[in-house]
Amino acid sequence: MAQRFVACDRAQSFLMPPDVRDWLPEDHLAWFVIDAVGEMDLDVFYAAYRLDGRARPAYDPAMMVALLLYAYARGTRSSRAIERGCEEDVAFRVLAAQQRPDHATIARFVERHQDAIAGLFGEVLSLCAKNGLVKVGVIAVDGTKLPGNASRNANVDYEQLAREILQEAQAVDAAEDELYGEARGDARATAHRGGAAGVAARSQASARAAGCAQPRQAPQGGQAAPG
Repeated sequence: MAQRFVACDRAQSFLMPPDVRDWLPEDHLAWFVIDAVGEMDLDVFYAAYRLDGRARPAYDPAMMVALLLYAYARGTRSSRAIERGCEEDVAFRVLAAQQRPDHATIARFVERHQDAIAGLFGEVLSLCAKNGLVKVGVIAVDGTKLPGNASRNANVDYEQLAREILQEAQAVDAAEDELYGEARGDARATAHRGGAAGVAARSQASARAAGCAQPRQAPQGGQAAPG
């Protein structure tokens, strides 16, 4: 009897246009973040952009905020890693609505709105804890897990933790900027940087980037996490 396998045809076209709402299960963290951001006041983000429409169109702040909050909640700090995620990771693609902001745009957005982002990220982390999303593989902060017994008064602690994460993200970006310049830094972008000097530079900057995100304890008992 001949062997039988499920067909695997990567050249098969979709009969209907794909719908990103079908790409993730209903209980995925990405949907939670999108819904949470949709309920938040983002006026401070939108106020930073021109009203006359003369400037180059910017990415929707609601999309950028959701993308960043999800990335940080899952332990991703690097703007370059977020850019790659918008190409390679299904959840990132859903959050970005199939758009692909580059790492420089992401880093500038963080720098421009870091205080507002920290406040919203603190709210999202607290909401995740209150809604039972704090479990293995869901919310990761520097390799630790957030406490599941968040109280109504814990928002300040989560905001402090969020500010520290933003500082780490900016430090990682600075180290990678030194390493890669304007390039994205993946294998395709760095293939030309060979030789002993290139290897040494990569090793030094990678060590600095790794040192920017050392594990810490999440806030416990109403106390902010130490830096």
